[in-house]
Amino acid sequence: MPVPSVPSPPHDLLAVRVRDPYPYFAWLRRHAPAHPERRDGRPTVWQISRYDDVRALLTDGRLSKEPGRVPGYVPGPAGLNRHLVHADPPDHTRLRTLVNAAFVPRRIAQLGPFIAATASRLLDRTEQDTHVDVIASFAAPLTFRMICAILGVPEELDNAATRDTLMATIAPAPGVDPARMEGDLHALLDNLIAQKRAGGECSGVDLLGALVQASEDSGVMSEEELRSTAYLLLLVGHDTTMNLIGNGMLALLRNPGQTARLTGPQAGPGLVTTAVEELLRYDSPVRDATFRCAAEPISLHGQLIGEGDIVSLLIGSANRDEARFPHADRLDVGRTPNEHLAFGYGPHFCIGAALARLEGAVAFPLLLKHLGAVSLAKPADELPWRPARVMRGLAALPVMRN
Repeated sequence: MPVPSVPSPPHDLLAVRVRDPYPYFAWLRRHAPAHPERRDGRPTVWQISRYDDVRALLTDGRLSKEPGRVPGYVPGPAGLNRHLVHADPPDHTRLRTLVNAAFVPRRIAQLGPFIAATASRLLDRTEQDTHVDVIASFAAPLTFRMICAILGVPEELDNAATRDTLMATIAPAPGVDPARMEGDLHALLDNLIAQKRAGGECSGVDLLGALVQASEDSGVMSEEELRSTAYLLLLVGHDTTMNLIGNGMLALLRNPGQTARLTGPQAGPGLVTTAVEELLRYDSPVRDATFRCAAEPISLHGQLIGEGDIVSLLIGSANRDEARFPHADRLDVGRTPNEHLAFGYGPHFCIGAALARLEGAVAFPLLLKHLGAVSLAKPADELPWRPARVMRGLAALPVMRN
């Protein structure tokens, strides 16, 4: 039986895919819901774009999270992939259980006053500024401070240099040697773990200290898994929520009517809650679900996904699927129901979802109140986006007070 031909997306949509992927996603949903990207000498990557397909495959046991299943896979020199995002059961179950207690909603809710106080201090520093970069001045330091507090990272490492070293792993700056960058991060994590072993501040009480203790007391976590898990938690605990705040503020600035609803006299905690969910859906901080590959052949929309092929589940596309969300390209801060997939679905549902939601619920009202009437300091189509495949986030969001 012949394999059906697959149309190619228009070049103009591909050209702006980093800045604005949504027209490209709409084309995929309409014309090629299971679209293969084939490049010489590299594994085939299947782009899955419709909501129902993405949600179903997020729980499909025929997909594996282990990169070693991909033919020709070579692990990075720093060995930072042995964490729960790149593990199938039973390893995934074991690793997730170790970190799960730190992120239960009840425990996260207790961070509310700390988040509000930290956010207010950051915004107070910008009070006299006519121009503010929402990312550099607020979203980046706020979200990194929160995950550092949960992990127990010493204050001297809670700084822009540490953030830059971390973020270089997913969006390296031009001219940066990847091996040197990973080596720097490897050394940073090993130093942090060594401090915990030496009985540093909060060791055994904070999450990283507890993981170090678990690795020593029971051997339930290897040294490579410990280092990789520390890396994963620092990265996703910071990057995803930073993207939520940046992407969300851009969406609100471009939709003043929705901002007015959120700041008007009828607004309350309920509307803030639905607004955060809508901002997660509308411009998801995670564009593609984390790594998956086919553990066995899968047939989808007349296409055959081969064993070992990479399967890219396009969360950003699923969240704009008109078949699931009425007027999907319209921002509606009161949208209900809103079963978006910004945090994934199934056994790999984002472990930090409660933290991200709480940070968003605190950050957006404070930002809108402290900044007052602001507008973009440059046209929206000139804003810089970080060229990361999985994440979607602005490198900067410059605004000016009106």
